[in-house]
Amino acid sequence: MTENEPGRGGSIEIIQREMTAFARRARATAARMHPELSLVSYTLLGHLEDRGGCRATDLAAYYTLDKSTISRQVAALERAGLVERRPDPADQRVQVLHLTGRGTGVLAQVTDSRRVAFRERLAGWSGPDLERFAEYLSRYNAGVGEE
Repeated sequence: MTENEPGRGGSIEIIQREMTAFARRARATAARMHPELSLVSYTLLGHLEDRGGCRATDLAAYYTLDKSTISRQVAALERAGLVERRPDPADQRVQVLHLTGRGTGVLAQVTDSRRVAFRERLAGWSGPDLERFAEYLSRYNAGVGEE
């Protein structure tokens, strides 16, 4: 399929519009699910959980953000008691961010709420439609590499 094929440009515009609406809705949903946890905070907590902890500089590099931006986000998470710094066992001079017990609980609560919301929103979809949608999202996200 080429860019000039009939309908392709219009389809890409619709996809862009709908994905923008999806992102906007995700931010709003995150704010409703837990008052102190923005979508960015949820994402950072999820990353820390997936990695079993990491340095703030690793977060900045992974998300291609300025270190000061990550520093502000991490400071807010620390103040909320959701993350803590621990010395790296391999190099005591390095601080590694980890979820606290409270952070793990809040992340689990929001994750469960999101799962319920997705199940409700997709309840009327057929099995084959869900499989296709999952396949398309996976394919789309795999096409750009890890961001």
